[in-house]
Amino acid sequence: MNVGPRRLILLAGFVPTLAVVALSLYRPAALTRFEWRVYDMLVRAASPRAPGGHVVIVDVDERSLTTIGQWPWRRDLVAALIEQLRDLGAAVVALDIVFAEEDRYADAGPNPDLALEETLRAGRVVLGYAVTFDHPGEVARKCVHQPLGLAIVGREDEPATDPFFRATGTVCNLPGLAQAAGVSGFLNAAPDTDGIVRRVPLVVELEGRMYPALALAAVATATHTQSVALRVANANAATLMVSSTDKEGAARPHHGSINVPLDGKSNLLLRYRGEKRTFPYVSAVDVLDARVDPVTFRDKIVFVGTSALGTREVVSTPLDTLFTGVEVHATVADNLLQRDFLRRPEHAVLLEVLAVLTLGAIITLAAAQFGAGWGAGGVVACLMVVWTGAIALLSRYGLLLSPLYPTLGLTSALAFVISTEAVLERVRADRAGRDKAVTQRVMVQALLSLVEIRDAETGRHSRRTQQYARVLARELSTRPGYTEYLTPERIELIATLAPLHDIGKVGVPDRLLNKPGMLTAEELIEMRKHPVHGRDVILKTEQEVGVRDDLTLAVAKDIVYTHHEKWDGSGYPQGLRGNDIPIAGRLMALVDVYDAAHSRRVYQRPMEHGDVVSMIVNGRGTHFDPAVVDAFVNVAPVLQRLSEHPDVQ
Repeated sequence: MNVGPRRLILLAGFVPTLAVVALSLYRPAALTRFEWRVYDMLVRAASPRAPGGHVVIVDVDERSLTTIGQWPWRRDLVAALIEQLRDLGAAVVALDIVFAEEDRYADAGPNPDLALEETLRAGRVVLGYAVTFDHPGEVARKCVHQPLGLAIVGREDEPATDPFFRATGTVCNLPGLAQAAGVSGFLNAAPDTDGIVRRVPLVVELEGRMYPALALAAVATATHTQSVALRVANANAATLMVSSTDKEGAARPHHGSINVPLDGKSNLLLRYRGEKRTFPYVSAVDVLDARVDPVTFRDKIVFVGTSALGTREVVSTPLDTLFTGVEVHATVADNLLQRDFLRRPEHAVLLEVLAVLTLGAIITLAAAQFGAGWGAGGVVACLMVVWTGAIALLSRYGLLLSPLYPTLGLTSALAFVISTEAVLERVRADRAGRDKAVTQRVMVQALLSLVEIRDAETGRHSRRTQQYARVLARELSTRPGYTEYLTPERIELIATLAPLHDIGKVGVPDRLLNKPGMLTAEELIEMRKHPVHGRDVILKTEQEVGVRDDLTLAVAKDIVYTHHEKWDGSGYPQGLRGNDIPIAGRLMALVDVYDAAHSRRVYQRPMEHGDVVSMIVNGRGTHFDPAVVDAFVNVAPVLQRLSEHPDVQ
């Protein structure tokens, strides 16, 4: 079945588009890293939003350690830091610190752990701990954690899902400290497999109970959260619904409720506020020494962490490679308080698939209708729209629609269309070349037939020279100075046109063409006009047809007009010398002499092959180009066989 070029181009565009649609639906793991890279590019290109001013970080930095001493500090000193923050009006103090072992100074006087317990009982402090996933089924040592009263709501038309991570154990605080604090949250913010932290879990399951992240616990404490529910939309999306009350206990459905968009594992996609130290940092030693503005911590959520070398946890984010762990928690809290989340729409995959289909169809139709150039321009325009649109949605609304698959669809469709057009163009060029070759053969045959009508022997001579010219040209093409000109295509062209070298004889009177004896001087002058007659025929054809700079006709003119020129300049009709004679004319001069001397003519008997070779060798550097003679000597046996068996190639 024949398929038209336009249909082939349409097929070439739609097939890769549908392949990318399949990739977009199934999301192969091999493309996950590319999705992350695209996400990072969008985050870096989007306009960041400043922190809301409700979160402060107290930093155990290098200056604090230099002033107070090595880390970890005595627990009663940590208690003093907490009391000072509460006195300065902090709404909540969240500790990015785990007190897993007894204070090392417990046996050297009053127990510092008891002092810390006493401080924690005063409230408004959230302890941090770590959950583990390494050993399923392992029984953790006795820990005190405060679970989250979480209701899970699933859609009836969705299959049962597991919308959170299941922990196997914890690295927890001393039971007395955890009991005294009454509120705690896990610290885990595991990076993706490429080492970059883009999301953090807000809830995990441990031994059948749900537990909050440190930042969620801190925000819940600060906003007096009363209820938390997890609504599962599908396998890739969920929403954490947090309802709060004011200090008097009145419900605040509009201002107090937070709907937090999560992924299928209860991860929050972080909306980073910038590079490291975007949030206000206050040195712990300045807090202890009361060298801070009293309003710095008023009604703020304060995260206490460490950035001193050797004590800090450093992670990579899309915006910074040296981001402190405590600032990750601060970012989560600020996202919750400002409610400007990054989120994937519930039907994001469907929207991306529709984008791939729509844009792929537009580009394919444009390329099929107007050509690959318009298709390429359309792809550039579509890519600009897709990427700028994705950046704008992320900046303004926090919506994440990945341009990865539309980009893959557009570029692959264009690549296939261009490749198909190139193949079709090559097929058209090959067909045109074959048609041109056929036309040339028809033209040569027609002109040759015209010569044969006038002189049958001249026609047969012309046909033999075609084979001789091909063999000699191939041999000559291996010599320095001739390789560039004598390409395979040009060799074939010279061989095809060789029979036309005597076409000008149609202008010579019959009495001269068929004269059995030697020509007189006047007759010889008339006979020597045939190269000019042949050239004039071709020139007139060019003028009438309106052809310019045609290679075929140029080579034909060289053969017809210069095949009687001699290397030493004694030839005719122009008396050209040496390299001024076109290569095609030099080749034809030797071939013409060889066949004329070796074949029976009306005016002479044929010479023996060896005598002809000797005659041509003697003409080296006078009649013939020396390089052409040297090539002729190498192929002379081949020419002899061809002269005896002209049908053998």
